[in-house]
Amino acid sequence: MDSTLPTEEAKKIKEQVDETKKEIKKIFIGQDDTVNSFLTCLFSNGSVLIEGVPGLGKTLLARAIAAVLGCKFSRIQFTPDLLPTDIIGVTTYEKERGFYVLKGPVFSNIVLADEINRAPPKVQSALLESMQEKQATIGKETFPLPVPFFVLATENPLESLGTYPLPEAQLDRFLFKIFISYPSFDEELMVLDTNITSKKFDEYSINPILSSSAILNIQSKVSQVYTDEKVKHYIVKIVDATRHPDNYKLKTGKYISYGSSPRASIATYISSKVDALLLGKNFVTPFNVKRVVRHILNHRIGINFEGESEGVKPFDVIDEIMSKIPVP
Repeated sequence: MDSTLPTEEAKKIKEQVDETKKEIKKIFIGQDDTVNSFLTCLFSNGSVLIEGVPGLGKTLLARAIAAVLGCKFSRIQFTPDLLPTDIIGVTTYEKERGFYVLKGPVFSNIVLADEINRAPPKVQSALLESMQEKQATIGKETFPLPVPFFVLATENPLESLGTYPLPEAQLDRFLFKIFISYPSFDEELMVLDTNITSKKFDEYSINPILSSSAILNIQSKVSQVYTDEKVKHYIVKIVDATRHPDNYKLKTGKYISYGSSPRASIATYISSKVDALLLGKNFVTPFNVKRVVRHILNHRIGINFEGESEGVKPFDVIDEIMSKIPVP
């Protein structure tokens, strides 16, 4: 069992992350919760699915995070004619070299999978397999992906024509699903002076605060963040309520078609540790659980036809669960 992380070390990590956020804000205005969620996923060694209308800066945020983290960045624009080899790579041949492997854009530290639901299921699976296994098979050879490895996938909720929604089993591979919203009035005023249209990305002078080794170091410290048994029970009860709503007297329980898998418990457990760490703490409280659980469960709860017809959302179920389960 890992010993508890010293308080001084937790505070140093918080300072590093705060400096990282400050650097990101040079180019990406507002959306503090979104930025925090991305970093939580990164240090949890998970990936994130983000849903939002076009023009909210999802691509810009991915580029900014990659620059601040000092990591290699690649973007994959998903289209209906995309092939798995376009993502993972291909074995090719030249007379002078013979057969050799040409690696695809998935071999990067931060991969932006833009509009992932526009590609056919076979292509989606190629990326999601890499996310899960941290490796890619090209021809007869299997290659490990660079570490750290982080996928930021986006979906456009406005269009359904020519899209292939991610199946539940594939959605479960994402640690978080985040809904990015419009900026506030004041934030949008600030965007007018800092927009990427009138300035080049390099002009923002974003400094790399972290590095691949620094990220891996923070990831290794997560296991040393202490979690009390009462908090563990709290996490499991929350997830169990999605499967057995009657046991918790949930009014929205009749709208649940399926509950969350054990992966949701594990994700909440790890993410709450990271959340505590990013706040400079070396122990988890129910407050940390509450900050991450909505992003973890919202794509892991199925709503049946009756619920959809009445406009019930997974967030409605999550909010009731959180109100019914006593905080330890």
